[in-house]
Amino acid sequence: MVSLHLLWLPILLSAVFVFVASSVIHMLLPYHRSDFKGLPREEETMAALRPLAIPPGEYVMPYAPSPEAMKSPEFQERATQGPVAFMNVLPNGVPGMGASLVQWFGYCLVIGLFAGYLASRAVGFGAPYLEVFRFAGTTAFLGYAAGLWQNSIWYKRAWSTTLKSTFDGLLYGLLTAGTFGWLWPN
Repeated sequence: MVSLHLLWLPILLSAVFVFVASSVIHMLLPYHRSDFKGLPREEETMAALRPLAIPPGEYVMPYAPSPEAMKSPEFQERATQGPVAFMNVLPNGVPGMGASLVQWFGYCLVIGLFAGYLASRAVGFGAPYLEVFRFAGTTAFLGYAAGLWQNSIWYKRAWSTTLKSTFDGLLYGLLTAGTFGWLWPN
């Protein structure tokens, strides 16, 4: 068993490598550009919603506060008439990336920490590269990708978007695995 404090370097470097890789993927490669679509008649929709001053938050429409309310004829009629939507409302203004990037890097550190923890419990000092790779990579892949599938199952996010992000998670898992395999203590 390897003490977790001995893994600070692979935890930190794997987070840096994933952060850089994700930046390259999202800024230079084109395959995520189709993740979102423009809303038909966007200007009219925005103009209709603007006077409502909807505060930032997550919303569903039609909304039912309980399972019983979903059975009511009124809810059923609103759902049938549509539109049915899950909606995230953000604060007005051009979205800043700073806070999100800091949070993403923190998330990468947390994934590296868990990957290191599980690998440190599964393999000992001087373990072969591929053994470390297997444990750290599987853990990192699950952390970066597995939870994304819920968004397609429950919130109807396009499976194509989820699968592209799962592919990204595989790349991030491989980077994490390679970093831990390379820097594993002897």
